[in-house]
Amino acid sequence: MSAVRRKEIDGSLSVPTFYGKELRYKRESVGLSLEAFLKGSYFGKSYLSDIEHGQRRMPIELARHADRVLGTDGFFERNCEDVQKARKGGHADYFADVLELEKQAVEIEEWDPMLIPGPLQLEPYIRAVVLSAYPRESEEMLAAKVADRRARAWLFEDKDSPESWLVLNGSMLWQPLLPPDEWAEQLAHVVEVLRKRRAFPQLVPRNSNPHPFMMGMSRFLTFNDAPPVMYTEGMYHGQLIDNPGLVRQYSRAYGRLRAAALDSETSLRLIEQAAEDYRNGKYPDRLE
Repeated sequence: MSAVRRKEIDGSLSVPTFYGKELRYKRESVGLSLEAFLKGSYFGKSYLSDIEHGQRRMPIELARHADRVLGTDGFFERNCEDVQKARKGGHADYFADVLELEKQAVEIEEWDPMLIPGPLQLEPYIRAVVLSAYPRESEEMLAAKVADRRARAWLFEDKDSPESWLVLNGSMLWQPLLPPDEWAEQLAHVVEVLRKRRAFPQLVPRNSNPHPFMMGMSRFLTFNDAPPVMYTEGMYHGQLIDNPGLVRQYSRAYGRLRAAALDSETSLRLIEQAAEDYRNGKYPDRLE
């Protein structure tokens, strides 16, 4: 019987893969299994495997644990801190893992109670949302956040992007965050992208009965070779949930949310009509 061929990691792909490869090299050089290395920490085996393969960023707590167990004299902690200091992009640090996981997902399901999802946002909308939370943001950082958010447009536009379901609050149609012309352009952009059928929208009517997820955005990511995860976010924080039982519970609630929403084609027509109304100087009828 032939031995299983060891899968090599290309450390040149990204910063996470570089340090993940180095971590595995150091661990295996002292003869530690995943389980033995993790003894005394609260990290799981699959979590560590993802880090070693560059699929998650190394948290500072694990970096310190690695330095203690492997005797690497602060190497991983120093480099973790250097990466964090060097990071000048427009995404929050707590969103870094989600950015990596999006590239591996085969399906994404999302609920946004008030906002248009980030990959669908145009520059005026992004600026308005950012300044609402960070009114003193510099123009340099505003430009970085616009660029980074627009770079995620591939999620709903590329032919090889994950299949996505988007459940949106219908109230966004009659609570514009921009002047009428810019709001019409933003809504028209949403329709144009979603007509490509890489992502399927559903609007929750304003007069719907109480339903799950009435507060806070939620995103579910499904993979071919790993358990699904859920991400939820507030104004200044985000949390990635990978506990299987909890993810299943939230997923069932998301199914009930979708059942309370309108079908995709009806939802698209309503967004399209709202865009036309704003373009013509009319305030659209409230979604009933």
